[in-house]
Amino acid sequence: MDNNFLADILYPNIKTLPADIEARYPARNLQEGAKVTRFAPSPTGFLHIGNLYGAFTDERLAHTSGGVFYLRIEDTDAKRTVPNGIAIIIETLGKLGVKFDEGAVIDGDNGAYGPYRQSERAEIYQTYAKQLIREGKAYPCFCTEEELASIREQQESQKLTPGYYGEFAVWRDASLEQIQAKLAENAPFVLRFRSEGSIANKMKFRDEIKGEIDVTENDVDHVILKSDGIPTYHFAHAVDDHLMGTTHVIRDESWLSTLPFHIQLFKALGFKMPKYCHTAQVLKLDNGNKRKISKRKDPEAALTYYHSQGYPVAAVREYLMTLLNSNFEEWRLANPDAAIEDFKFTTKKMSVSGSLFDLDKLNDVSKNVISRMTANEVYDLTLAWAKENDADFASVLESDKDYAIRILSIGRGGKKPRKDIALWSEVKGYMSFFYDALFNREDSIPDKFNKEDICAVLANFKDTYNANADQSEWFNNVKAIAESNGFCPDMKAYKANPELYKGSVADVSMFLRIAVTGRMNSPDLYEVMQILGAERVLGRVAEIIG
Repeated sequence: MDNNFLADILYPNIKTLPADIEARYPARNLQEGAKVTRFAPSPTGFLHIGNLYGAFTDERLAHTSGGVFYLRIEDTDAKRTVPNGIAIIIETLGKLGVKFDEGAVIDGDNGAYGPYRQSERAEIYQTYAKQLIREGKAYPCFCTEEELASIREQQESQKLTPGYYGEFAVWRDASLEQIQAKLAENAPFVLRFRSEGSIANKMKFRDEIKGEIDVTENDVDHVILKSDGIPTYHFAHAVDDHLMGTTHVIRDESWLSTLPFHIQLFKALGFKMPKYCHTAQVLKLDNGNKRKISKRKDPEAALTYYHSQGYPVAAVREYLMTLLNSNFEEWRLANPDAAIEDFKFTTKKMSVSGSLFDLDKLNDVSKNVISRMTANEVYDLTLAWAKENDADFASVLESDKDYAIRILSIGRGGKKPRKDIALWSEVKGYMSFFYDALFNREDSIPDKFNKEDICAVLANFKDTYNANADQSEWFNNVKAIAESNGFCPDMKAYKANPELYKGSVADVSMFLRIAVTGRMNSPDLYEVMQILGAERVLGRVAEIIG
């Protein structure tokens, strides 16, 4: 077989050589130890939490080492491409704080190692494929869909592993005359990799997360170029990762089955193989059982969920880091005010058995993150979210910025800040009783209290309320009202002999809280009243008295 002749008749339009392509992609000039990682989705327009998990790993690995994190779009499968899919990917990740140093952008490329869309790199792939043909490492296959289906049926009947290999690789050793005859008929063909592997052989492979693993050789002659000359994912990623200088490939462990073929490809192409980091799958508890998080069953699987619900970018990143590195939470306790970028991320601390995603824990993390923000930060981020998701509430916030910030300042700062808010979508409910247009009585005073006693307490407060009193004077007045109406002003005394009283000063405070805020729970009542002002405070108390 004249492989040079075969290469020329299969791809006559490809005049470039691998050396020509290599010259376009010089080695990156980076400091020693710098890592180059990529996020390489298909432009389907849908990103799930597993994508973010991987992208965040990519980003941290690159940026903690002084390296490069880039975006490559793997759009060789036209059937999976959706309109604006690339824009959706970039915008969705951007809203969650994932920023790229280079790569595909909405209207083109940013960087010296493009094109970053695989659909624009056909000549590059075909150049390397043609070289494999010259070296006898690839061959054309003219099997029809019907013939491939027949092969699968035969394998199934014999209970053999399905695939194009061994005796079933019918075009592997075809003669030049057979190939030329098919070409003369304009018969479509795919290009297959000629595997020299055997499933009887195993080799050791070092994964950066899982450690040393056993890998069975690949014996299947996989397709590397489709009939339209477009590469399969396997071939494209090998060529691209080499040319773009990728040092570490982070991907879900479900891709482990493809590793033997990828090892073969890098070796056959003469490329240095990047280090592989196979991440554990993102799981969730379902009726006590762990299962893979599902985009069909779980709304939190979609990345759009986090922005639409109003999770702060910082909270999502913080929570992901708790999943990625087992020592992060300990570090955060010791460094409560440090930037997340100060944490020394490492693949050595990543789980090998599955990362359990827990929305309740994410909410707790989010409350902690928001509690550390200033009132101005909370206002700005809430307003930005509301402008996209709740225009009416955005108008309320903008109507009086200083008033809104006073509200958000309650209990903020200090060693034990309040943790009322987990999502920007919750801020409206948290603040609503401060605005007459949003005020709604959600709770009522429990029936166990005598209505006449409640009205007497509230009337007493209405008659004695002094908006200019400081907090100590205000609370002393509340205790005096309690005592004069048969409620114990001292909690210790009340707990000792509760039968002697109608209730405690805590109950009196609860009457006032529900009257003024419409809720059983609210921020510091004194501060609430100071912000609402005497007129509204007394008006709401009067509503309850009737």
